[in-house]
Amino acid sequence: MIIKVCGMRDSDNIRAVEELGVDWMGFIFYNKSSRFVSEVPEYLPLKSKRVGVFVNEALETILQTSSMFGLDLVQLHGNESPEFCETLRTYGLIIIKAFSITDNKEFESEKFKPYESFCDYFLFDTKTELFGGSGKKFNWEILSDYFGNTPFLLSGGISPDDVEEIKSFVHPKYAGIDLNSRFEITPAYKNIKLLQNFIKEIRQ
Repeated sequence: MIIKVCGMRDSDNIRAVEELGVDWMGFIFYNKSSRFVSEVPEYLPLKSKRVGVFVNEALETILQTSSMFGLDLVQLHGNESPEFCETLRTYGLIIIKAFSITDNKEFESEKFKPYESFCDYFLFDTKTELFGGSGKKFNWEILSDYFGNTPFLLSGGISPDDVEEIKSFVHPKYAGIDLNSRFEITPAYKNIKLLQNFIKEIRQ
């Protein structure tokens, strides 16, 4: 299972999180986020793959940022089209497309179909009024209605208390989890002890 820790910025914190053995580390390049990364940290992960998070950003900007930060994956949280994902992919980037999920209606798997051929992963997050995460969890049971071929990550308010629920969640396309705000001391600064204990329990 992929463990992604998102919203990183501080060099020492990046290094400490990487030492926990996380698979992917996310950097947010959306300037309205409290975790916005405005400059290259002194240390970037060498063992964890680097994920850049963007919202309705221009292609040229994404490519420049990807080069500057040595990104392996690009995570798109806006209204990017399937064609935009396809174009990015031609530059050798692994593409994650985020989708907002609500609990109060049937799972609309049809909206994912146009992206199936152009994205490597989907990320299912709780729907909010703004772009980005909410720190709240949606009802994962509705994902039983997802019959797509693209593997997905669970996101949205995953906390240290969710170990058993994560370990019991089953879906043929379930690839991993995305951790952020519930493991923070302050925005963009993760609680290493909380993460360490959580990862140890998840991987037992």
